[in-house]
Amino acid sequence: AQGWEPVYSNPNLAVMSISFLLEEGDAAVVWRGPRKNGLIKQFLTNTDWGVGGLDYLIVDTPPGTSDEHISIVQYLNDARPMTTMATKDGKRGSGASGAIVVTTPEEVSMADVRKELNFCKKTSVPVLGIVENMSGLQVRVSDLSFLRGRGDGDDNGDNCTDDVLSLLREKCPEVLSMVATTDVFPTSGSGPRGMAQKFDVPYLGKLPLDKNLLKACEDGVSFVDKFPSSPAASPFNDIVDNLILALPVEDEEEEDEEMQE
Repeated sequence: AQGWEPVYSNPNLAVMSISFLLEEGDAAVVWRGPRKNGLIKQFLTNTDWGVGGLDYLIVDTPPGTSDEHISIVQYLNDARPMTTMATKDGKRGSGASGAIVVTTPEEVSMADVRKELNFCKKTSVPVLGIVENMSGLQVRVSDLSFLRGRGDGDDNGDNCTDDVLSLLREKCPEVLSMVATTDVFPTSGSGPRGMAQKFDVPYLGKLPLDKNLLKACEDGVSFVDKFPSSPAASPFNDIVDNLILALPVEDEEEEDEEMQE
C-alpha cells in the first residue's frame, strides 16, 4: 500500500484526519492558508482507501466559506474528468457531487448557512439538501430526571426522580413510554424549511437533540444499530435514505461508459 492509511472503525467506514498526524491529541493546529491547502490536497491525493476505492467520500468542513471550502472544490474540480462534470445544459459542473448543508433553526446559524448556499451556487456545487439539526430536544419520559425546585433554572433542587417515576408507574404507566419534547433553539421565521424553499433546494428533515446520538459518537459505534428506538434514529435513517437516492452508487462499468461518452 502507498500513501497514508486511514483509520477503520469497521470494514465499511474509514476516517482520515489531521489529528491522526499529531504527536499530541490536544495539540493546536496553527497553520496559515497555503499550508492548510497543501494538507487538504494531500488528503485527497495521498490517502490509500484500499483496492476497491470508495463509494462515498464525505468531507466534514468548518462553518463559513473559508479557504478550506474553496480549496476542496478546486481540487475536486481538477481531479474529476470533465465528462463527469458536465451538467444537463452542457455547462461545466463541479467536481463535488454535492453539499449537505446543516443548520440549527435560529437566525444566527441560518445567516451563515445562507452564505454557504450562495457559495455553492457560485461554485456550481449541487446542494443535496438542508438538514435541520438540534431541532428540539426529545427524551422518553422514563429517561427524564425531575427536580423539586423553583423552576428558575436552579440545579440545586431536590432530586425527586424516583418518586415521580414511581407515581407514574402506579397511576399512569402509559406516560412513561411517551416522548417529551421542547425547543432548545427558537425557530426564526419560517426556519430552515422556509430557507430551503427560498433557495429551491431539498429540505432533508429535522434531527432532534438525542443523548444517545452523542453517546454513540463518543463510543465510536453505529447510532442506528446501537439505539434503533432512540428519538433521532428514525429521522436520521430517513435523511440518509434520501441522500442515497440522490447519489446512488455507480458501478465501475457505468463510470467507464460515461467516460467514453
